[in-house]
Amino acid sequence: MHYDTVIIGGGAGGLELASKLGRTLGRNVGPEKILLVDRSTFHIWKPTLHEVAAGTLNPQQEGLSYSILGRSNHFSFMVGELIKFDAAAKRLTLKEVHQANGDLIIPERQITFNRCVLAIGSGSNFFGTPGSEYAYVLENAQDAQAFHSHLLNLFARAAYSPAKQLNVAIVGAGATGVELSAEMMEAYHEIHSNSGSEQHFRINITLIEAAPRILAGLPEKVSVQAASALRQKQIRVMTATKVLAIHADKVETDQGEIAADVIVWAAGIKAADRNREYGLPVNRINQFEVNNRLETPAEGVYALGDCAACPWEGDKWVPARAQAAHQQADYLSEAFSAADKGKAFDKTFQYKDSGSLVSLGNNHGVGNLMGSLSGGNFFIEGLIAKYMYMSLHLMHHKAIIGYGKTALLALARVAQKRVSGRLKLH
Repeated sequence: MHYDTVIIGGGAGGLELASKLGRTLGRNVGPEKILLVDRSTFHIWKPTLHEVAAGTLNPQQEGLSYSILGRSNHFSFMVGELIKFDAAAKRLTLKEVHQANGDLIIPERQITFNRCVLAIGSGSNFFGTPGSEYAYVLENAQDAQAFHSHLLNLFARAAYSPAKQLNVAIVGAGATGVELSAEMMEAYHEIHSNSGSEQHFRINITLIEAAPRILAGLPEKVSVQAASALRQKQIRVMTATKVLAIHADKVETDQGEIAADVIVWAAGIKAADRNREYGLPVNRINQFEVNNRLETPAEGVYALGDCAACPWEGDKWVPARAQAAHQQADYLSEAFSAADKGKAFDKTFQYKDSGSLVSLGNNHGVGNLMGSLSGGNFFIEGLIAKYMYMSLHLMHHKAIIGYGKTALLALARVAQKRVSGRLKLH
């Protein structure tokens, strides 16, 4: 099989790039030229995985089918996982696909290409901490759903246990850890409001961070406000605390042991070890090294999103954020379209930090926005920040399904929440 452009990974950047290119190339040409590959059959925006994990977002309603998106945006989709990559031959190999019982569904496949974009994301970085097998991670929709299923069982067990208590430890107080702790507390209160007093139990959520403050990559004012909001929600916040080891029922730190019925690891990112096998230069956390055009040293091979190490402002690197993947998808879409039309394209990729927003529950959020109308940066919090956070999700949908369908989708979800409630309990 041969495609002009192959995009490996259907995350925020990969899916947006496939959609933009498909719409640019046209209804009849796009599917024959553009292929998107992903291990899953449906897409969920990664920044919302903490909501799936807590049960405050239903993946069956939120998930978008890659095949359906391909038909509407004129690109082809293939389910698969990259296992071999030959940049010189411009050839890649996708892993076999099996049923749960081991039966073969799709055989191993080889695909050739004119250009390939690696958008395979990143995973968790345990930094060599012993006991990583005891911790849950939230790297994809399957991880989030598995954690949610386990969490519901823990809620039920705690409700009928003699201790009437559930201990949760979250390691890492970046955006994922902070948002997950807040969403889990929201889920806990939703359950209590819909159950009899005999089923009530206490939840103890501990957020553990090695840095001196939570949300260390964001302005200090955002960090202070977020920490205050979490403590008001009765979430224990431990900063300057190093995790030494993870056990089945506790987290061992340099400040003592923390009892835990469930542990989530949300500290640090690291791209797949397999990236080192593809003949492309990678950095210490296995990200593909690219230049300011998102090109690897191999001709016709690019990388974007969390799996790419892209230079930014001298000695800095483009951060692993959804907004970066969005901007990189826009850049490559423009570059590829110009190349296909035989036009010169001299622009380099310039990352623009638009600020950061963090969700802290139902009607609360904090964040900083960069480059206001006055030319400076400003801090926002509360309901306004929460609504702006939600608008980022809608902007992502707009990029892949357009304005009209995004508006209909938003209205449908509001109606669904009013009918079925906010919490997924099955």
